[in-house]
Amino acid sequence: MKKFIYSTFFILFSISFFLTGCKKKEQNYIKIGLLHSLTGTMAISEKPVRDSELLAIKEINEAGGVLGKKIIPVEEDGESDPYTFGEKARKLITEDKVAAIFGCWTSSSRKAVKPVVEEYFNLLWYPVQYEGMEASPNIMYMGASPNQQVVPAIDYCAEKFGKRMFLVGSDYIFPRTANRIIKAQLAQLNGECLGEAYVPLGSTDFDEIIDDILREKPDVIINSINGDSNTAFFKKLYEAGITSDKIPVMSFSISEEEIKTIGVDYLKGNLLAWNYYETTETVKNKQFVKDYKTEYGNERVTGDPIEAGYIAIYMWAMACEKAQSYDVEDVRIAAKGLSFTAPEGTVTIDGLNQHLYKQVRIGRIDEKGLIDEIWATDGSIKPDPYLSTYDWARGLQD
Repeated sequence: MKKFIYSTFFILFSISFFLTGCKKKEQNYIKIGLLHSLTGTMAISEKPVRDSELLAIKEINEAGGVLGKKIIPVEEDGESDPYTFGEKARKLITEDKVAAIFGCWTSSSRKAVKPVVEEYFNLLWYPVQYEGMEASPNIMYMGASPNQQVVPAIDYCAEKFGKRMFLVGSDYIFPRTANRIIKAQLAQLNGECLGEAYVPLGSTDFDEIIDDILREKPDVIINSINGDSNTAFFKKLYEAGITSDKIPVMSFSISEEEIKTIGVDYLKGNLLAWNYYETTETVKNKQFVKDYKTEYGNERVTGDPIEAGYIAIYMWAMACEKAQSYDVEDVRIAAKGLSFTAPEGTVTIDGLNQHLYKQVRIGRIDEKGLIDEIWATDGSIKPDPYLSTYDWARGLQD
């Protein structure tokens, strides 16, 4: 009997010791989800954002982690498909128990993840400019709202090239909503939309659109195509003799990584509107570019969404430290008004809508495939996702 009691005691003690050890081990790290398209048409754009997030995680871990814990990233592939994004977000929250999710690119993928993070009260840190008309308590918007990209870009084009514009985009939420904004803005500017065309994500068929552009002869083409469809679009423009000196293109979803893939010969001289470029002149950016290339190779380039992904990880970590908690609500509240010295300059989370104050920059693609800044706002612009400060935008929110 004694032997049985001692054996039982030993087993219970061993189980208790094992569980305590497991608990201690669990407390040494905190898990976050990285949710990007690692395959499919959007992989060209999203993989580099994932890389910048991993770089930020590595730097933070080397500096001691967050609240004394190492960050463990759990990666999932959204496969360039909104439904998959929603399902993978659910898996990250319910099975992997992540403290936050970082990712998405297209607005369709964000819209698929939004109800999931709202249902389970998790937090998505979104790294890309978008069409606005949204402010979820469960999303931190690290990219530009329309008044920090689309609106100033159209004003710039109208002044520099003319008010006759042709709009082309991928067939989903961001391009269609952005073009609704642009058409309302053009009406206010006494401009003209000469054409509006959309193609499915991944499409390479632009023959009819190119014919329309040649016929209409716009002053400028406004491009909101996403992903690898841009490769086919710019090659077709080039083959048709439409170069930047004849009809310039202003793009909203091409950065340095896409330029490298598409080919500089097809793109040089054309324009982009972002908040950050690899060439942005700040001390922080010089270090960021150096570190990114050291980690991934000198041939790699940075870009706006890449930098925004990097910002997101750091601002989440800062909010955790400020809150002294990983709890979603504690972190969300702590993030309001939080500032970070980013590669683009100081960014601050607006406490009302969870978007960033950002400086607007317009750039021109040079012969090396980099982007030369040719215009910028004097300082950071308050985010206005619903364009509530523009009289001509009334009714767009409906």
